[in-house]
Amino acid sequence: MKRIDTDLPGVCILEPVVHGDTRGYFFESFHAGKFAALGLHLHFMQTNVSRSAHGVLRGLHYQWPMPQGKLVTVLEGAVWDVAVDIRRGSPTYRRWTAAELSADNHRLFWIPEGFAHGFCVLSEHATFSYQCTALYDPAADAALRWNDEQLAIAWPLAAPTLSDKDRSAPRLAEIAPGRLPAYTA
Repeated sequence: MKRIDTDLPGVCILEPVVHGDTRGYFFESFHAGKFAALGLHLHFMQTNVSRSAHGVLRGLHYQWPMPQGKLVTVLEGAVWDVAVDIRRGSPTYRRWTAAELSADNHRLFWIPEGFAHGFCVLSEHATFSYQCTALYDPAADAALRWNDEQLAIAWPLAAPTLSDKDRSAPRLAEIAPGRLPAYTA
């Protein structure tokens, strides 16, 4: 397993060792010991799978005050995946990073607690898997606007398909400080 750090401390891309031949392929998408050796001591509480059509954008989502870290990967197709630092007081507050995840590159993207997450589908369809460090809590469910001008995320789609929740999500500046995680060094 190879760890590729991004410009946001804690957010990283993981490239597994893929064993393949004419029959197909095999790789470990999670191995506690190997992840720990890379500095990622993770304990997952919930795994989710979603399937979306081309042009769908999901996000930017987070939970507060019951935050979730997410290890995400694509099982079919391709997505452009984004993490945004929304921790009040963080030196990288409002900064984002992105990675293309696909069934072909087998990459995983680690998004720690305190970051918002979203993705858009680049292929005809994408099957997306995410392991979460905390259970989903409807009372903690939150979102911020995918096209918030202050974030200036360079989404590869100009007019994505959105849910009502994502279309009407507030901009980061409109969210009360108590509804955002705080940075701890």
